[in-house]
Amino acid sequence: MAPSTPTDFEPDTPAQPRTHDPRATRTTSRTTTRIAAAGALTVALGIGLIACGQGGGGKGAPAPDVKVHNAATAQAQQAVAPLKASRPTGLRIPSAGVDATSMLDLGVGADQELDVPPVDKADEPGWWTGGVTPGEKGPAVIVAHYDTANGPALMKNVAKVEVGDTVEVPRADGSTATFEVREIQQVGKEDFPTNKVYGATGRPELRLLTCGGPIVGGHRSDNIILYADLVT
Repeated sequence: MAPSTPTDFEPDTPAQPRTHDPRATRTTSRTTTRIAAAGALTVALGIGLIACGQGGGGKGAPAPDVKVHNAATAQAQQAVAPLKASRPTGLRIPSAGVDATSMLDLGVGADQELDVPPVDKADEPGWWTGGVTPGEKGPAVIVAHYDTANGPALMKNVAKVEVGDTVEVPRADGSTATFEVREIQQVGKEDFPTNKVYGATGRPELRLLTCGGPIVGGHRSDNIILYADLVT
């Protein structure tokens, strides 16, 4: 699988334009870029993450087929105050043994589809730069492979994650955005919940997307989505 292998994400606009301030020109430019990226993805064909699995002729043994139990808890009535924008620099999920010390930037390719981490960086997560940074108001989106043509990848233990577990995202400003998993969803890619994943939210949230299910046609048939809320 080459880094340009197309994916099937199709997000809505992730955030509303920010209010005017003395930095309006810079803020407007960044917001416009995000909306443009979201618009490009909206017209992309397909609705899930297809670039993980055993496609691409790799020689690695696949991770076991994974199925998680869909589970959810009520969202806290009181939201934590959002953080200022700061690029994510890593990902920690203690319950899944994830401790990544880097974060790839994921954009929209010339084919108007969302990039994913390349196979040779399957143990690195990627952040969709068209959305907010983790900790800002809105849904930040991080993508990580369950497995690839080379075998198990960063999210190989996703089945160990439970509602209430923490997801920590170190940031370039030295802070860490800590989220608590509120919902776990496994869904066939043909039923990918676009609006639920990418739709604007009134509080800081995180979406972590990976793959699951059996390998069908060289790729995992499902997406596993962790929905999490900022707690500190």
